[in-house]
Amino acid sequence: MNFKRYIVIVVAMMAVGAWAQNATSSPSSRFGYGELNDNLPGAYRAMGGVGVGMRSNKAINPAQPASYTACDSMTFMFDMAGSFLWTNYSDINGARNRLNGNLEYVTLQLPIWRQHIAFSAGVMPYSALGYNFSLSDSINSDYHYTHTYAGAGGFTQVYGGLSFNICNWVALGANMYYMFGSLTKSRTQSFTEADVRGASQTDYLSINSLRFRYGAQVFHTFGKHTIILGAIFENKQRFSRSEYTQVETTTNDTVAELNDCFEMPMMYGAGLSYTYANRLTVAVDYQCQDWTTAKYFDQQEVLKMRQRWAAGVEYRHDPTSRNYAHRIYWRVGANYTTSYSMMTEMPEIGVSAGLGFPLRTIGTIINTTFEYVHRGAIGGDKLSENSLRLVVNAAIAENWFFKRKL
Repeated sequence: MNFKRYIVIVVAMMAVGAWAQNATSSPSSRFGYGELNDNLPGAYRAMGGVGVGMRSNKAINPAQPASYTACDSMTFMFDMAGSFLWTNYSDINGARNRLNGNLEYVTLQLPIWRQHIAFSAGVMPYSALGYNFSLSDSINSDYHYTHTYAGAGGFTQVYGGLSFNICNWVALGANMYYMFGSLTKSRTQSFTEADVRGASQTDYLSINSLRFRYGAQVFHTFGKHTIILGAIFENKQRFSRSEYTQVETTTNDTVAELNDCFEMPMMYGAGLSYTYANRLTVAVDYQCQDWTTAKYFDQQEVLKMRQRWAAGVEYRHDPTSRNYAHRIYWRVGANYTTSYSMMTEMPEIGVSAGLGFPLRTIGTIINTTFEYVHRGAIGGDKLSENSLRLVVNAAIAENWFFKRKL
């Protein structure tokens, strides 16, 4: 089969599959829009999740639209990733384990005009919601009840982006995202005593909307040293279409209906990276989503500011060596992220490490990333989560635009 046709088929299949995946079982995902995704390629996730100050012809970086012009002017790139997540949840009721698998993203990138203009597109999750847990108690030891909370769904985004170099050391870019999806949350109270009637309530939220991200990078190479400074920005924007319904399922009555009462936050970030001799890269990132000014149920200050700090290192002993071990990418990093929900104080602390294995015959790198994330309290009977995630992605580069001589 022609390789290009194979790519098209795989993209279509993976994109359809992405909409149906549920990437989490975390009880904390019940707040807000669920767990948020930072949409970073596998190589950069192994470096703690940096990306704003990163540009490379070996990775597609949708988090920074200005980075697309780093691609080779003769090369088409395709990247897809999947993950497996094991999580241990611990609270007053004890500990339990969950296992999830998910498609992380599918992206592609190609040059439009030499190294001056480049295009990227893909599909990836924006948020994920998935939980099912119960809490039991009693009223004066006379009536015993159980609260059950369940939720599923998430938002998916399809993006297209352009990047262009305005000179040899400055690049600008922009992404347009089409967002869609739905969330379902239910709460049920049931009593052990047969003479006491319980109650249940279900919330439905669906959205369809466009949003935009803008990026800029300043980069310069002098001798063996390369420095890149990047920035990204998204303006606060109302969902162009959102529908919310709350139903009392015991009586099947609609309790509340709201339309177009939700907003996306203003977001900004900055990143810096330094590379020595194409062998050692050190990078730091900061990102902020100001949810305090974004309307949630038509009210502001319901959510809070989400901030994320990340730092990482990548090392190759010798990119041109005939010794394969010397050409392997070694990566390590760490990050710290605050929660955006007023209902919980569960910051995330994460560390990551990974390897990149370049294939000998084609321009492909297989990246593996191991992430450990702790969320919530340390010790005690409060909710805490400890997660181990394995991410595997294939970054494929094919020479599509070279004219062969007969």
